[in-house]
Amino acid sequence: MADGRSHDRATWLLSLPFALLWWPWLGLAGVASAAAGFLLGGLWLSPDLDTRSNPSRRWGPFAWLWWPYRRGLSHRSLLSHSPLLGTALRLTYLGVMVLALSALLAPLGAPGPGRLLELGRGLWSQQRPLVLALLLGVEASSWLHLLQDGDPLPRLPRLLRRKRRRR
Repeated sequence: MADGRSHDRATWLLSLPFALLWWPWLGLAGVASAAAGFLLGGLWLSPDLDTRSNPSRRWGPFAWLWWPYRRGLSHRSLLSHSPLLGTALRLTYLGVMVLALSALLAPLGAPGPGRLLELGRGLWSQQRPLVLALLLGVEASSWLHLLQDGDPLPRLPRLLRRKRRRR
């Protein structure tokens, strides 16, 4: 299993090569979107948000947002360290937290949840290819993390594992 510095170094090193894959289809905007997603996914939305780690510290004063997530999941669980499912859970969790905060801050003049959802729908309808490149960047960085840990798929529950034969 790689340490935090190794994960960070690999994320920085591979973000540009991953992003350049998008050049033929989306041009410079696609490269920027894919690179941003890869860096965001590797440095701030890492599978290691289920522990006290570099990614959780990077949230600075907002690190507390991830406390319930960390308390609810064991490290390297199926929900945090699995392809697609782990990324989807982290993005959904973050979205719910942002909507909850916007609801709390709406009386103070912040845009409410309805306005944020409306902005999100507008962004999706007008910039779908760039949003997809960003999301694929987030997922690709998660795969990089899992591969570096030497376990791209989480440990199967005990009942599903094959029993070892004794000789």
